[in-house]
Amino acid sequence: MGNITTTLDIAVGDFATAPERFADLSISELVRHWALTIPDHLAFITPEVRISWAGYDATADRIASALSALAERDGDGEPGAVALYLPDTMVFHAALIAAFRTGRIAVGIGSRSGIKEVAHLTTRADCRVLVTARTLRGQDVAPLVAELRERTGGPEYVVYVDDLGSVVVEDATGTQIEVADRRFEATSPRFGIRDVSMLNSTSGTTGLPKLVTQTEHRWIAFSEVARRAGNITGDDVFFGAVPAPFGFGLWTSHFLPALLGAPNVVLERFSADTMIDLLERERVTVLNCVSTQFKMLLRSDRGRDADLGALRAMFTGGEAVPYSEALAFEERTGAAVLQFYGSNETGAVSVTTVDDDSDTRLRTCGYVLDNMQVRVFDDAGVEVLGNERRGQPGVNGPLMCHGYWDDDAANAELYTDDGWMLLGDIVEIDATGRVRVVGRKADIIIRGGKNISAVEVEEFVRAHPAITMVAVIGVRDELFGEKVCAVVVTSDGRELTAPELAAWLGAQGVTREYIPEHVVVVEDLPLAPGGKVAKAAVAAIAEQRLR
Repeated sequence: MGNITTTLDIAVGDFATAPERFADLSISELVRHWALTIPDHLAFITPEVRISWAGYDATADRIASALSALAERDGDGEPGAVALYLPDTMVFHAALIAAFRTGRIAVGIGSRSGIKEVAHLTTRADCRVLVTARTLRGQDVAPLVAELRERTGGPEYVVYVDDLGSVVVEDATGTQIEVADRRFEATSPRFGIRDVSMLNSTSGTTGLPKLVTQTEHRWIAFSEVARRAGNITGDDVFFGAVPAPFGFGLWTSHFLPALLGAPNVVLERFSADTMIDLLERERVTVLNCVSTQFKMLLRSDRGRDADLGALRAMFTGGEAVPYSEALAFEERTGAAVLQFYGSNETGAVSVTTVDDDSDTRLRTCGYVLDNMQVRVFDDAGVEVLGNERRGQPGVNGPLMCHGYWDDDAANAELYTDDGWMLLGDIVEIDATGRVRVVGRKADIIIRGGKNISAVEVEEFVRAHPAITMVAVIGVRDELFGEKVCAVVVTSDGRELTAPELAAWLGAQGVTREYIPEHVVVVEDLPLAPGGKVAKAAVAAIAEQRLR
């Protein structure tokens, strides 16, 4: 099993009916299997390019040829980590497989990441090789590579990959290194699926990210939960709008489609109208996107006219899923809005399913998973008991990562003393086991000793007819410690004052403490590499504007 020409005893869609047969298979082996058995079937679709399973597998081997040649050039020691700074298309996934086939730990870096974050992650993981594209998000990558070398002394080598899978290798002087294409075993010389073979970062919303350990086993198990939640089969067509290197992007684009042998539509750079065009053109059945993206779809003129009737499920999340807009999406498309509660570190903790009632599906994060245990802690770290619990969750179970890479200080904050992994949220768990996120611990605004959830304020403010997007943060105040500030994008770009918003919210019956005392209107909300609203950047904008 796993050699160059051997196929597996599985067919397209078997993961939906017999997932136990996939328990010990890597994604590399599955891509090779589909390349041999359904070579011309589509694996990835972009607006301009359609990539078959055979093309996907061949690209992985071309990148592996480059990585192997560089390892041989440097000697016979254990291959070092390789940084992947690539668009969210087939080439990122092929590079992951190439690293696996050559026994290198892959370090996934979001394509939105700036030089400071790239330098931090590549230095932390000691990456001497960078796999990237000539241009990324419309920008020439060469100046970033030059600055990266000036800041860190590396990378020693750069492997450039284009969207058709062609590969060029350069050393630090810019000299091209000739690489002969090879065919690789689909199994890894170093990793099994339970070994840490990848590192990715926390989503970077509040400062420098940490490196999270990843195994294939945890995301395969996660994919099985998702498959059950959405009644997903090999006949589905996926759209992965989520940044590929993070947890949400991994299971939706790297793992689940490959497990099923199903096609996945992806974009190098997100555009709501382009997404809508592809949803319609490719008859996509399962959309995977963060909340910001589907809200943009609802506000698009193109979205109002498009035929989205093939859609039957949308997995969303990454940040709070607003009830009013989730309901509007279901009414507009007929597709069930689904979400997980969890994190890149913990994996899934709870999930909503297509069989849940609308209240569970749209107002909660679903029921706690059977194989994940959850405790809730108060501000003092004391466990909260009873049928209904509110506080910071700690979890234990098979979907968790192995902690942060080589970071004892960060791991001390991630785990309780007895080994339960903490999330950075405040949640409520009701008597039936349903989870509702009240807010991030960092999103709790303390005004005059009163805890106010930014998530709940955002839900109230978002209902205003002139507001298309909102982020609520606390701003410093000498008397109260913090005051509530809403940073908003308006539909027509018009100004909206705090008294105007307060009057409107008051007329809706919103409690006074949930009414923002400051309003800042911006053209767009800044996003972090993971696609979430970057609250630290929002706070900086608010502080500057309110001086």
